Amino acid sequence: MSLSDLLYLVDRIPRVDDTKAFKDCVERSYQWLDEQFNQTQVDELVHGRATFVDALLCHAWRLLELDKVKHLSLVAVGGYGRGQLQPHSDIDLLILSQRPLGKSTQETLSRFITLLWDIKLDVGQAVRTVKQTISLAKEDITIATNLVESRLLIGCQDTFAGLQTKMRSRSYWSSKDFFIAKHNEQKARHAKFHGTAYNLEPNVKENPGCLRDIQSIGWVAKKHFQVWNGKELVEHGYFTAGEWAELIECRSHLWKIRFALHLEAGRSENRLLFDYQADVARRLGYGDDGKASVERMMKAFFRIVRRVNELNDMLLQHFTQDILALKVQEQVPINADFELNDGLITPTNEQVFDSPESILQFLLLVADTPAVKGLHSSCLRQLRNARRAFHTEYFCTRPTCRELFMQLLRHPDFFGLGWDLMHRHGILQAYLPQWDQIVGMMQFDLFHAYTVDEHTHRLVKHVYQYHQPEYDEFPRCKRIVKNLDKPELLYIAAIFHDIGKGRGGDHSQLGAVDVAEFCESHGIEPQDAELVRWLVASHLLMSVVAQRRDIYDPDVINDFAGKVKSHNHLNHLYALTLADIRATNDNLWNDWKSSLLRELYLLTQKALDNGLQCQVTLQERVAKHQAETRELLLQEGIDETALNTFWARLNEDYFARFKPAQLAWHARTILTEAPQNEEDLLVDISETTNKAGTELLVYGKDRPALFAQVASVLDSRNCSIHDAQILSTMDGYVFDSFLILEQDGTRITSPSRLASLEKAVATQLTKPGREHTNKRKMSRQMKQLNVPTKVRFYSNQADVTLMEMEALDAPGLLAKIGHLFVALNLNLHMAKISTIGERAEDLFIISNADDQALTTEQQVELKQRLTTLLDQSQQSEETCLN
Repeated sequence: MSLSDLLYLVDRIPRVDDTKAFKDCVERSYQWLDEQFNQTQVDELVHGRATFVDALLCHAWRLLELDKVKHLSLVAVGGYGRGQLQPHSDIDLLILSQRPLGKSTQETLSRFITLLWDIKLDVGQAVRTVKQTISLAKEDITIATNLVESRLLIGCQDTFAGLQTKMRSRSYWSSKDFFIAKHNEQKARHAKFHGTAYNLEPNVKENPGCLRDIQSIGWVAKKHFQVWNGKELVEHGYFTAGEWAELIECRSHLWKIRFALHLEAGRSENRLLFDYQADVARRLGYGDDGKASVERMMKAFFRIVRRVNELNDMLLQHFTQDILALKVQEQVPINADFELNDGLITPTNEQVFDSPESILQFLLLVADTPAVKGLHSSCLRQLRNARRAFHTEYFCTRPTCRELFMQLLRHPDFFGLGWDLMHRHGILQAYLPQWDQIVGMMQFDLFHAYTVDEHTHRLVKHVYQYHQPEYDEFPRCKRIVKNLDKPELLYIAAIFHDIGKGRGGDHSQLGAVDVAEFCESHGIEPQDAELVRWLVASHLLMSVVAQRRDIYDPDVINDFAGKVKSHNHLNHLYALTLADIRATNDNLWNDWKSSLLRELYLLTQKALDNGLQCQVTLQERVAKHQAETRELLLQEGIDETALNTFWARLNEDYFARFKPAQLAWHARTILTEAPQNEEDLLVDISETTNKAGTELLVYGKDRPALFAQVASVLDSRNCSIHDAQILSTMDGYVFDSFLILEQDGTRITSPSRLASLEKAVATQLTKPGREHTNKRKMSRQMKQLNVPTKVRFYSNQADVTLMEMEALDAPGLLAKIGHLFVALNLNLHMAKISTIGERAEDLFIISNADDQALTTEQQVELKQRLTTLLDQSQQSEETCLN
């Protein structure tokens, strides 16, 4: 079927009450769009759907004889007014009259609208006089915007012309006021998406750099120049023919994604949700290999987004400065080629970028000139053209460029605005081939919120923050970078840390090879080059040890210190790791992660001071903690004999793991509130003893499934356990400490919520042996992700086994694991819980019934049972979804 066939069918509908015939036409139009998607240019389909709807509406209008009503017009507005419709886009209509309508006409119009609803068209309509329309448009920028591209479908030409005349009057929106309103609207819309389109599930219509940004460019110019066709704006000097062509190319790419998304969703869905990404990628021709197809699609999408962002910035600024002709308040010469106009760096001639070297020299000039706040549109236009003119070779192949690049890396102010410009406008992409490969590369999980290049850009900015005098959030990192002889080495490691992603293999090792070559070609001394290479190769080491190892085990600290080797390496790695985690996802950083890294840093620093004698380090820590705690408690009047008796029941490991404030709270609570009945358990909660989160204390006679019960209650109440210390006293009492946070990683602060959690846990623990019912559901995003369960064992001690596990972070995960430990008669001593996006990466220290490390047979059985249990749970969730 063709468009002409559809239009023929519309003309053949004999009566307005033949709803079935109208519905049949609409259904056939969707079939036509689906069939033609891979055979016809998307621009033709978008305009073709509008043409079909035009014909359908006009035919119904005539059948109802509304075309005979004087001074009545049917007007398309919004996207439909532009003659563009995606498969399930809203059809925005304005029914326009010169004066209020009579009752009979109103009833006929009601029949018209009801028909459109009955045949399942997504119609948004308004019935207004010309006067009402103008009055409302003056007050509402959205209505005013919809009218910019209004189009008469059928009816009175004079009425529609009267509306157009009113819209050109002085009392209506001026070009300046309209621009300011649209610009503010765009800034508010960008803020909703945190100023970036690099989200896991971008909105193809509304995100920064997407379709709405292209429309904004046209709206302000069409309103000013009073033109209909965007191509006419080339003649008015708004943009060049090449820029117009680029906008159309980008729009077509985004249109095609949105079109495919509508077809897959079967409705007006503009969010590229996980649910649809694989199907959209397949429909768009990116292949049918799941995640890899999606990553190819998203990489192309993000590159388009970047181009649109650049054009939007340039053209809206150009409109402000040159077309609205706003007067420059301050003009300051910089050198022969550049001047400052109200803080924007502006070229004084048309040839300022005549070589790759000139672009890097320009960035040095920006770094040398603190008064520069941004680029003038004429500067951005020249920069874009120059970058493309020099695309035949990467800048790093030129010796002079390499010298300039190193000058930039060593400049104390380059990583402010200069680094932003280098990233945003593709200069680093033009300089470094490895960077070119990661531009727009999506990381398809819930851990990484940004593309690889955007994440790295943000990491570098975090490192730059350490250097700023006013920065005080992480004073230890600030002290570290202040004392670095060569800060550029940390920046180079930051730039290369993830540059090996997307090539298969270990990206840390691939990046280490790349950065070693970079250092050699850029004249960096061998000793410095080795430090940078080690940092890139080991950039995950500190976060893995902090979050997935028992950092109070002397062997763990000894092993980590042995890999770090020196205070210099430790300082660089700590600063890099902290910036890396914070740049990964705005929601992932919390006090818990901060405390883990800080503890590991301090323990390793002490071990290096002691010549890697980690046992000495921990013994010093035990003695210090005991002394400080004893002083606190004696000041409060706690009986010292009772305190000594209580502490004698615990081993030294306990005093190394907890801070004095926690040790004091534990002792005070247990010595004054412990239940007399051995069957009862003490449950208490504190939001002040641990800077990293809320601590939940459970104390009493040991019993099976205690950990599983507590974990299930907390999970059902939308809390996450980040650390659990499962301690047993010498006389058979259990002493459990849980560090808990909200599911989003923030602290629990509400007193009523804290009291409710304490009560819920205490109530559940009065039901020994009874499993808690957890009704929390898995999120929609989680259901789309497949995380196979992986289990590894480390039996480096005679009496315990370390089990490391990766699994989908599904509701009730810890409770299921805890119950399995009980079923296999295993003892849990410690749990360290780390959630990395959709993955739980947890460490459990366990022993068998004889208080010994697990045998090989026991490890095999536990691994099999655990893998079966968790993978089956994930499959059942996926089955429910499908």
